[in-house]
Amino acid sequence: MESILYISVAAIAVAFIILVIYLVKTLKTLSKTLEKLSETATNVETQLNGVTKETEALLKKTNQLADDIQEKSEKLNKVVTSIEGIGKTVENFNSSLDGIAKGIISSVDKNKEKISQAVQLGTMIWGLKDRLGERKKEKRHQVEGN
Repeated sequence: MESILYISVAAIAVAFIILVIYLVKTLKTLSKTLEKLSETATNVETQLNGVTKETEALLKKTNQLADDIQEKSEKLNKVVTSIEGIGKTVENFNSSLDGIAKGIISSVDKNKEKISQAVQLGTMIWGLKDRLGERKKEKRHQVEGN
């Protein structure tokens, strides 16, 4: 019976040694996995730092672009407002010219006879002036001829 006890203790010792060996192998594998995980985390952190810097630069440029667009939009609004004012001024000017033209046409229609008489009188005066001019020329030729 004593031998069974020794054999049992030896079997337990062998089992314990086998357990310890597998446990050591598992811990070594776990240690290697954790080291690789640590390296990966370090690489990811480095890459994230780079991405973060690029993102910050991109965000800064985006904000500058948004400010520039806002500024140009405000300037464009001022130009559009000015053009609207010019359009209204031109429209008012056209209305005024239209009113003046209608007034002139109305006055001409009302005074057709007077205008006609004035034109006839002017034509008559022009004809008299031409006749007087011809008579003066004739008198000069006669005076020079004598």
